[in-house]
Amino acid sequence: MKKEKVFFWTATIFIALFEGLMPALTWQSELAKEGIRHLGYPEYFGNALVVCKVLGVLALIIPLVPKRVKEWAYAGFAFDFIFATISHGAVDGINGQTFFPLIILGILAVSYIYYHKLNAETK
Repeated sequence: MKKEKVFFWTATIFIALFEGLMPALTWQSELAKEGIRHLGYPEYFGNALVVCKVLGVLALIIPLVPKRVKEWAYAGFAFDFIFATISHGAVDGINGQTFFPLIILGILAVSYIYYHKLNAETK
């Protein structure tokens, strides 16, 4: 059980830092705004995306959040990473940056798998 907790928390903390803390600290930077504009999205979309990411991270890391809400948070992040891959591919063509969100999706998958393993053990 200890190994499962380590895998779960390592992957989940990475997602929390990368998808919650970093966007929350940089969302009003010119670089972040330019990134949203570059992909063809309006600025308000970036603001909404950051709010959803922070709420999603909170749902993943707070133990008292209901399981159904956690499932929606995992799904929301999965959609985010898939659509980020599509957006980068459509705008910039196929390159390394195109597939970076899929790497993060893999880390999210580790968190999701071990979340369910830990919950199966506590039943």
